[in-house]
Amino acid sequence: MKVLLTGHKGYIGAVAGSVLRTAGHDVVGLDTDLYANCDFGDASSDLAEIRKDLRDLTKADLGGFDAVVHFAALSNDPVGNLNPQLTYDINHLASVNLARLAKEAGVTRFVFSSSCSTYGAAGADFLDETAPFNPVTPYGLSKVDVERVVSQMADETFSPTFMRASTAYGLSPRLRFDLVLNNLTAWAFTTGQVYLKSDGSPWRPIVHVEDIAAAYIAAMTSDRSVVHNKAFNVGLTTENYQMREIADIVSSIVPNSRVDYAPGAGPDTRCYRVDCNYIARHLHNFKPQWTARRGVEQLYDAFCQAGLTLDDFEGERFKRIAHVKKLIRERQLDEDLRRVRSSVRAFA
Repeated sequence: MKVLLTGHKGYIGAVAGSVLRTAGHDVVGLDTDLYANCDFGDASSDLAEIRKDLRDLTKADLGGFDAVVHFAALSNDPVGNLNPQLTYDINHLASVNLARLAKEAGVTRFVFSSSCSTYGAAGADFLDETAPFNPVTPYGLSKVDVERVVSQMADETFSPTFMRASTAYGLSPRLRFDLVLNNLTAWAFTTGQVYLKSDGSPWRPIVHVEDIAAAYIAAMTSDRSVVHNKAFNVGLTTENYQMREIADIVSSIVPNSRVDYAPGAGPDTRCYRVDCNYIARHLHNFKPQWTARRGVEQLYDAFCQAGLTLDDFEGERFKRIAHVKKLIRERQLDEDLRRVRSSVRAFA
């Protein structure tokens, strides 16, 4: 299949591009590389690409593709909270417009990167795909809005699928430390602390970045009747953890580390765990390979090889909100997250 992969230079997209290529697909990336120079190892890519802001796409950009795999977005809660209107403009309006343009251009498959954060403050009960939405952040709300609008576009010629990924973790050429398992492992490696900012009680489902990429390929290539206008929780039901359980796993793997709690740490309002049995029953070619323990071991080995330092961990390179604020401060981006003094417009 000829696939347009949006956000191919982001945390998940940088992994998904190579996975799609390995699976034999003809892949073109769409990204403006907002996180250039935020590499962990070699982030170079030989994918053909369109250097264009998602907000500026036209129908001509979508011509000739069989499928769109859509990752590009303002990618986490802190960045989303920086300017909620931008989150709405980019994550919601631009994503809906992408789906509309894809349908008009004859693209038949549209695989959308939704999120289990759509469930938001849901407590400790297991949630399947029929659970009500309860987002608590602009990021989570934007995912809900896209699902609701794009699902109404589904017909005999256009087949959207909504992949509600658990919280991502794991090694990527565009590594992030603002994700819980990555963050705790890096804290432990660089300081000896597995530092929890909550009381450790909130539940969170987690899934490795490689398993996310594999799930998207499975959805894109499965029989249309299986995935048409369907939502899938992406992960394993067994990979739901309380934060303190993840912390304990990290401290058991990273030598000479201990679990510490921030002063006055209380519960996090984001608390949910998800049932992933639906994806296991229906996407038979999706077989998750990773567990939290294996993920920590992978990251620990990578940090050892790279000689990760506290300055690396606390700097802007691997934290999305810090990097974006730096670009705005240096006037490389304007307040709308568009490039200043450049013909390339950016947000991806």
